[in-house]
Amino acid sequence: MDIANHTVLSYTVFHLLGIPGLEDQHMWISIPFFLSYVTALLGNSLLIFIILTRPSLHGPMYLFLCMLAGADIVLSTSTVPQALAIFWFNAGEIALDRCITQLFFIHSTYVSESGILLVMAFDRYIAICYPLRYTTILTNSLIGKIGVTIFLRSYGTIFPIIFLLKRVTFCRTNILPHTACEHTGLSKYACNGLQVNIWYGFFVLMSTVTLDVVLIFISYMLILHAIFRLPSQDARHKALNTCGSHVCVIILFYGPGIFSTLTNQFGHQISADIHVLLANVCILALPMLNPIIYGVKTKQIRDQVTHVLFLKVI
Repeated sequence: MDIANHTVLSYTVFHLLGIPGLEDQHMWISIPFFLSYVTALLGNSLLIFIILTRPSLHGPMYLFLCMLAGADIVLSTSTVPQALAIFWFNAGEIALDRCITQLFFIHSTYVSESGILLVMAFDRYIAICYPLRYTTILTNSLIGKIGVTIFLRSYGTIFPIIFLLKRVTFCRTNILPHTACEHTGLSKYACNGLQVNIWYGFFVLMSTVTLDVVLIFISYMLILHAIFRLPSQDARHKALNTCGSHVCVIILFYGPGIFSTLTNQFGHQISADIHVLLANVCILALPMLNPIIYGVKTKQIRDQVTHVLFLKVI
């Protein structure tokens, strides 16, 4: 489409390409996407059901895990159905309002998950450093307030992005080489108001995810300090084991994201399809593997899953 005047024309409809350069492989690529999504939906739904219906799992750690599972479902549902529609039906056309709505849910849910992982680190810190006061500190009332704070923070910090994107004009192109809409990818095709968007995006990143990473790191330094002061090796091993699942989830959540950010900034020789695949790994990895990790490493959840899936059938 020819553009006579960049200051007048602003695209209101965009076309998502999926995985650029691999369009002929979309049907095969859709298979792991579909399997990952089904696993995430079933696994996290089962996790939520078990935690909510078993009074023995109404402790702080499990309630935070229930929040994480709910966020996992929202995150994967915000992205994977759109990607599958592109892969299966070439349905990549998306209106600007719908694109902004999608990126709002993607980014706000991602910030929510980061906040939940932070409070789960705080939960492990209290459980190991103050075991006798664990249930008196982390009461159901406090857990509820923490949950509300997490979601208010995520939606509150991402909500202004809607207005920042609505105020700019998109005149460069309406072709988005991705499977979903995201703030950075959409903003770079704007023709005005980029500075405000860039600086606000940087503020959100530093005040949420980056701050969470720093606080999680500090929490685990304090946890390790407390663990290595325990008198017996058995006690140290048991304390470390209680943190194992959470550490695995932290690595899965932040690891691909950090790697993807580094490749975007410095990996100019890396092809666009690798960048898009890495971005999708960031979104797919945790929702799919979170229930598996906690189901395998947490005995209480493993026992309840066995009871629900097998004993009732028998």
